[in-house]
Amino acid sequence: MPTTALPSDARRPLTLVTGAARRVGRVIALTLARAGHDIALHHRSAEGRSREEAEATAAELRALGATVTLHAADLADEAACRALVPQVLAAQGRPLDAVVNNASTFEYDDPATFGLAALERHLRANTAPAILLAQALHGQVAARRATGEAHAQGCVVNLLDQKLVNLNPDYFSYTLSKAALQAATQMQALALAPLVRLVGVSPGVTLVSGPMSEDQFDAAHRLTPLGRSSTPEDVARAVRYAIESPAVTGSTLMVDGGQHLLGQPRDVLFLVQQQQAQAGPSAPNRKNEP
Repeated sequence: MPTTALPSDARRPLTLVTGAARRVGRVIALTLARAGHDIALHHRSAEGRSREEAEATAAELRALGATVTLHAADLADEAACRALVPQVLAAQGRPLDAVVNNASTFEYDDPATFGLAALERHLRANTAPAILLAQALHGQVAARRATGEAHAQGCVVNLLDQKLVNLNPDYFSYTLSKAALQAATQMQALALAPLVRLVGVSPGVTLVSGPMSEDQFDAAHRLTPLGRSSTPEDVARAVRYAIESPAVTGSTLMVDGGQHLLGQPRDVLFLVQQQQAQAGPSAPNRKNEP
């Protein structure tokens, strides 16, 4: 892994990671902190479990030497989303260098059950915030260049999904929202250059989610040419690579063990369920823990 690309004034880079309190977002934030980044840690709510998880992750990040600020915001609310980057600047006392759009909504529907409300929920959570945050980062980089940082540049990393290469009709609204985000990644890569780079990272089966049980996850994780899909650490390494690679923009890094090559006709959860049904009642099928 190359040395972290520091800003032109040799200070530690500052990266905003959305949905960074838990799961993949937490691992991304920890990986970047180990690489020398300070972290603006976004989480959804200022109260309850979201706040507790954010504070626990912040403590881990500070133990790694990172300066950390916590930012609660419902990114589906346009005003709250637009206020996030200025809040980071005020809290950290300096502008951002990178944004990692990790937070997302993942709910099941299909073409038969599709409705506008489901699509709007996914677009508001998975697509629009990433576009607005890239727009805000561009404004900050432009201001830095106007005040003498001639080589200032930002990077936005958008978490996508291998499903966009291996399309199937499951999780229909979710997939549409991620497809729109992939298109936005390419369009903004053109529109915001040379001040901001945009890179997509497309994981495969990474963590237990939705109705998937642990044994189903284990089986689905193996349904790839490599016999393994992505781990949170794999995704985090790809995010770090994107941030550190000044010649990469408009591209999508596939981090899925080759799952996108298989042309699977359904979401892997249903493929595993079919395998278990064919294997008979002896196949393990534990329910997911709450």
